[in-house]
Amino acid sequence: MAFELPDLPYSHDALADNGMSKETLEYHHDLHHNAYVTTGNKLIEGTEWEGKSVEEIVTGTYQPGAVAQSGIFNNASQHWNHSQFWQMMGPGTSAMPSELESALVESFGSVDKFKDEFAAAGGGQFGSGWAWLVKDTDGSLKVTKTENGVNPLCFGQTALLGCDVWEHSYYIDFRNKRPAYLKNFLDNLVNWENVASRM
Repeated sequence: MAFELPDLPYSHDALADNGMSKETLEYHHDLHHNAYVTTGNKLIEGTEWEGKSVEEIVTGTYQPGAVAQSGIFNNASQHWNHSQFWQMMGPGTSAMPSELESALVESFGSVDKFKDEFAAAGGGQFGSGWAWLVKDTDGSLKVTKTENGVNPLCFGQTALLGCDVWEHSYYIDFRNKRPAYLKNFLDNLVNWENVASRM
């Protein structure tokens, strides 16, 4: 099946009061994400991956330990990452469901400690990549970070929350202040109900 650019689940200006501008979403969704879709479709055409789901392509083309991943992997994984990212955010502030709060307290000691660990992972990712809250294969919750487009699917993990720390995700609004972007993401942008639904 061909990749398709998903519509944003909110208007381009819906997150402006929460620290993500209309301009950022226009560039990030309409241009960057769309480029992964368009390029990915060109790369899989006529290959064994044509007609496969994006999840099958990501896990099937990931090369553990490789310094550089294939073009098919990079575009498929970034398409998947961004499709999740838009859903993980929302306008207004979403109250954290009690079951998620309890799980975070059990795993990290407190919600604030989870946020600190998540922000440290994103802030400490050298170059481009993602910070994640994942449900690991043993059922435990962990904070991880991945380079470039690598994502939890590659390790059999369930992505509960992901934050894009490529510069294009924050440079318009925060310039080079990645830590401020991450703090704002956790405090003002996360749709915690969506995160809880992934558990």
